[in-house]
Amino acid sequence: MSHKIYEVLTWASSFLKQHGKEERAAELLLCHHLQITRAQLFARLRDPIDENVHQSFEADVRKHVYEHVPVQHLIGLEQFYGRPFLVNRNVLIPRPETEELVEGVLTRITQLFPGNKTIDVVDVGTGSGAIAITLALENESLRVAAIDIAPEALEVAKRNAERLGADVAFICGDLLQPLIEANRKVDVVVSNPPYIPENEIASLSPVVKDYEPLRALSGGKDGLDFYRRFARELPFVLKERALVAFEVGAGQGEAVAAILRQTFPQAEVEVVFDINGKDRMVYASLGK
Repeated sequence: MSHKIYEVLTWASSFLKQHGKEERAAELLLCHHLQITRAQLFARLRDPIDENVHQSFEADVRKHVYEHVPVQHLIGLEQFYGRPFLVNRNVLIPRPETEELVEGVLTRITQLFPGNKTIDVVDVGTGSGAIAITLALENESLRVAAIDIAPEALEVAKRNAERLGADVAFICGDLLQPLIEANRKVDVVVSNPPYIPENEIASLSPVVKDYEPLRALSGGKDGLDFYRRFARELPFVLKERALVAFEVGAGQGEAVAAILRQTFPQAEVEVVFDINGKDRMVYASLGK
């Protein structure tokens, strides 16, 4: 007996809700399996659903509930800044709050470098490439490089750059070491580094801790290890006038700001809160 699309969607939504998962996952998965947009989905709610599609959709819903496989891995994509990015187990799934970091960087670049023809930007720990690729596509005067320590993450980032038509140079290396070794200076360093304290990793939801790369999550004992390393390496790679932009864990803003102030006493350092009222971004402007 054939089911109608709305029946399948109703079942999935209540099944997800019952198991403490977001109901919206049902829509995302169903659009993916039917290969249609959300608007088309609502226009076709009364249509019958192909039995094979129904079965594969139901299997994915169960995987999400019982095995905690992230919806983005089941679909293979996550939207970021209005663009689809490929994601898998080798990269962190881009988060909406990171879009706010990108926006903050774009705004500050126009203030700090008015009239500059080319601005050298590096995104450190690029993962899926979401930050680097978005910056390159949103502002064509940026010359963007992206560094990651994991070759398998860079593979994903390169595919995303190709698919989205972004000109980004990808470099395999540890934090800012590739730039230091090449004696290369840049105008902007942006990073969303691992910032979760070690003892909190165990309490993360299984969707995150079992499927997202640990190296992209753990920031050492207090979560601040990478910011301390940045503080040591940044002076070697920044031009006189420069911007540093970090995403931080909620509650870490002031601690990260203090690390930057100590390294760059002359810099203008600001902690910025995200749309949910959490301290999420720290910016340092040098040579203003």
